[in-house]
Amino acid sequence: MPSDRTISRFSMAMPDGMLKASGKLNVPLYRASRGRLFGKVGHAPVLLLTSTGRRSGQLRTAPVVFLADGERLIVIGSNAGNDRAPAWSLNLKENPSAEVQVRGERWRVRARVAEGEERAKLWRAMNEQYQGFDAYDARTARDIPVFVLERAE
Repeated sequence: MPSDRTISRFSMAMPDGMLKASGKLNVPLYRASRGRLFGKVGHAPVLLLTSTGRRSGQLRTAPVVFLADGERLIVIGSNAGNDRAPAWSLNLKENPSAEVQVRGERWRVRARVAEGEERAKLWRAMNEQYQGFDAYDARTARDIPVFVLERAE
């Protein structure tokens, strides 16, 4: 299995359109296999995040590396360090209600952006699990958001 650094270098070399296309291919395969296919990037687990498009109002699903933090799920809007934020992160900022699928289980979540020391702690934990995030951060001038996803009532 390739290292996280190899995977992050590969993802940073991919044009933005290719990242989107690979995500669109990933979603149906992940769903059909209940996460057995495309359920990891390196050693890091992947979830499917369904948010509401901020302009279209349509549901949009994206595969995202995550960290389980107790009952919470942590995701980072890195977009492989591209200067443009991933659409799902912009969607969550506009409407924090979303749905996640982890392997075969789906549930509603509410997202919030981590700030200050909480953000720093979660960033370190995510980077320990998947070592590409520091490289992504170094690649862009934008502030990369760290999202906390909590189960919705």
